[in-house]
Amino acid sequence: MLIGGAEDKRRDKAILSRFVAFAGGAEASIVVVSTASSLGDMATQIYRELFEGLGVAKVTGIRPEDRDQADDPEVAAPLATATGVFLTGGNQLRLSSAVGGTRLASALFLAHDRGAVIAGTSAGASALASHMMAFGTPGPTPKNRMAQLSAGLGLLDRIVIDQHFEQRGRIGRLLSVIAHSPSLLGLGLDEDTAAIVYADKVMEVVGRGAVTIVDGSRARTDAYQGKGHRPLMVSGVVLHSLPAGYWFDLRARTLLPGAVRGEEREASE
Repeated sequence: MLIGGAEDKRRDKAILSRFVAFAGGAEASIVVVSTASSLGDMATQIYRELFEGLGVAKVTGIRPEDRDQADDPEVAAPLATATGVFLTGGNQLRLSSAVGGTRLASALFLAHDRGAVIAGTSAGASALASHMMAFGTPGPTPKNRMAQLSAGLGLLDRIVIDQHFEQRGRIGRLLSVIAHSPSLLGLGLDEDTAAIVYADKVMEVVGRGAVTIVDGSRARTDAYQGKGHRPLMVSGVVLHSLPAGYWFDLRARTLLPGAVRGEEREASE
């Protein structure tokens, strides 16, 4: 579950409620990983109170701040029985550099493989992909050296995720990344908006904004000739802007009829 940041925490809490429902509702066991946040234990406490307010009895917070802590078996242990894992926002490089390749990262994969729902908001969402948007500059025009990728935690392959997308004007940097790496599929998540990715790699959009999908698999670009910070030529990109209720097949890179897809999934569950 990929959340674009600034999810509603005061009104109906629709996105957080959906996460709790996927994790098992009142019977859920949720682990909050707040490594990315600069707020320290306050970030853990914020989400602990939110999830408890939504009826969850068991919420555990962990905050490894370096690789030694993330490699500690006791730190990773709560994920063995978690039905939901929530990665907070903050700085995705702080999260990926502390956790990547450690026992905690392995425990995250194992939790995912056995069916636990994994969610990340803002930086936590970006870090879930194998190719992570590390940093960049805003603006509508794609330019050379506009963004920097790094290795993420790797739960989603061949995808790069950007967040606070509309609010911080990040279309240019996502186009720049796709121009340089056209095999990747770009997802731009608006605030208070989530992309729910199911096991079959079908994505459902929920929340207040939209998910922008950038498919450069058939695009033409001069990115390989890029110099300095000059604008890039990018032509033939397929762009989708999907608000709540729409479904998208991430493998086939095609839009699915939302109502039909929802009915099929309800029938299979």
